Amino acid sequence: MIEFPAWLAFESIASSEDDVRDLDVAFGRLLARQAPQAPELALRLAVLCSARLAHGHPCLDLQALCEPDCAASDGLDAGDAARRTGPPDWAEGGLDACLAALAEADFVGPGEGPQPLVLHGHRLYLARYWRAGRRIREDLGRRLELEPPEAHDPARVRAWLDAVFTAPVAAAPDWQKIACATALLHGFAIVTGGPGTGKTTTVVRLLAVLQGLARERGLARGLRIRLAAPTGKAAARLNESIAGALERLAGSADADLAAALARVPAEVLTLHRLLGSRPDTRRLKFHAGNPLDLDLLVVDEASMMDIEMMDAVLAALPAHARLVLLGDKDQLASVEAGAVLGELCERAEDGHYTPAQCRRLLACSGEAVPDAWQDPGGTALDQAVVMLRHSHRFQADSGIGRFAVAVNRGDVQAVAGLLRHPPDGLSLVRTGSPAAPGDAWLRDSGVLDAAAGYPALLRAVRDGRPDLQAPPSQWDRWAREVLVQQTRFQVLCALRDGPWGARGLNQRIESRLRAEGWIPVAEDAWYPGRPVLVLRNHAALGLANGDIGVVLPVPDPERKGDWMMRVAFAGATRDAVRWVSPARLPEVETVYALTVHKSQGSEFDRVALVLPDNPSPLLTRELLYTGATRARHALALVLPGGDALLEEAVRRRTRRAGGIWSP
Repeated sequence: MIEFPAWLAFESIASSEDDVRDLDVAFGRLLARQAPQAPELALRLAVLCSARLAHGHPCLDLQALCEPDCAASDGLDAGDAARRTGPPDWAEGGLDACLAALAEADFVGPGEGPQPLVLHGHRLYLARYWRAGRRIREDLGRRLELEPPEAHDPARVRAWLDAVFTAPVAAAPDWQKIACATALLHGFAIVTGGPGTGKTTTVVRLLAVLQGLARERGLARGLRIRLAAPTGKAAARLNESIAGALERLAGSADADLAAALARVPAEVLTLHRLLGSRPDTRRLKFHAGNPLDLDLLVVDEASMMDIEMMDAVLAALPAHARLVLLGDKDQLASVEAGAVLGELCERAEDGHYTPAQCRRLLACSGEAVPDAWQDPGGTALDQAVVMLRHSHRFQADSGIGRFAVAVNRGDVQAVAGLLRHPPDGLSLVRTGSPAAPGDAWLRDSGVLDAAAGYPALLRAVRDGRPDLQAPPSQWDRWAREVLVQQTRFQVLCALRDGPWGARGLNQRIESRLRAEGWIPVAEDAWYPGRPVLVLRNHAALGLANGDIGVVLPVPDPERKGDWMMRVAFAGATRDAVRWVSPARLPEVETVYALTVHKSQGSEFDRVALVLPDNPSPLLTRELLYTGATRARHALALVLPGGDALLEEAVRRRTRRAGGIWSP
């Protein structure tokens, strides 16, 4: 029987390393069994590399581990780095000692052999993530070199872009038009920007131009284009946005543009459905040996894509196909390992367009890139990334806009100034324990606002219900009105558990609404007006993880004059409603309070963003930014932990150790 070193007991590692799981310890014990002569330091680093996956890091950055000044690449904020004066006690030899120990370990290799770990430079990877990252780099490199047919006819491209961009812009240059021209010049392109900057409108115009040019080239069937998003919620939002953008463009389209718009697809799939995900297996229907039948793939909310999903998508794309990613580089990264969009857009803020690229963009779009965004040393990737800079959802000088900008920049002083004198659209709620008598914060933050909070939703359910004999169309219309009301206010939380997490607040809010008479005391769990969140995909019902519905009473067809409960969900089209029996629903939960992670891809008129009362590693500027920008018109910050906790979150930036693009 193999005797493992004492430090490989879970209790020993857990006491010396943060957030090490029993899975990570088991991995270390397996390596120790297979390579008994491996240095102890190498085994410790392997365990830590495995543990980093739980925080989204696809690798262990040894330089950041041993040199606190380099900690930013390891996801540590300034405060964490300041508290670290050197490497862990067991790595006192520093970076050189770590590299030497790993060089002696049989379970570490360069990536070509069977070893489960790969050492590349100062980064230690689990082999599958290293290989996925390498495939991503190689595939995107090839697509960046593609020369689409549109790139050879700038005059025709300019004519089509002028046809779809007819409205004057607030300030030159027109970045949406530049983004379209960029995607027409490359086999791979990224359009990034904050909420309301027009990413969806831009891509609809791009697709119309592509289909118009394809028709002029004699391609009768047009380009085969597919639209996708990582989650069902994001797919539904994109589907709605695409439909709206097509409707707006069609209103002023001539015959040629109308024909092009008719070929723009409106159906949006989840990435799992696009790739043919199969239950209970990692295998996909579409892959390198059985590629998708398409010429262009557009993926929205690409910040949610992890390394393995990006690898799978690229593997399933035909060699000639183009890829366009849409997303906000500053939003929360994927739940799984990696921050692919964040890494690819790392230099987007400053453009870095070469003079040659600027000349091509001018010829195709008529838009001149200002000198501030030009760089003779710009990389090939820089030329394919465009950042949209003007928000149409809220102005930069609005309360939400100013808060989002200050958080994004990590400007603690600016955030403190906004808290002292909140501008229109931004309010501050300081509170104590959630169990304090009266719970004044529920009223101050808008939760109990009769006109705009959850009472307004429950009133729409109670007072708007049609007569029992009303036709189905009236019930659908009522359901649509209720679902719209549900999007007018939402409590968002940083955490899932705890008194200030989604679970605790859902119970507290529901209890208070019941105490005030909005929810009848005698009702069971499926009471009228209960908002519910779907927690797993259900293809047969057309529901996806993240979909939100509202419980409503409808006539029971089998018992005349009686009612039954159904859950109403928004349908695939703007006016459609899906009615689902609670008995058929997959796992759901009440959603008066929703985590910021689950809210990605959603918009609400008013948001109450509730922070915890104690520090948490999940509380970062990306989470604050994502939560704040879910609001269209008003944001209330609820700070049970005081201003200091908010300021600490602004300082803490999520920087995942990755090296996907430039390891």
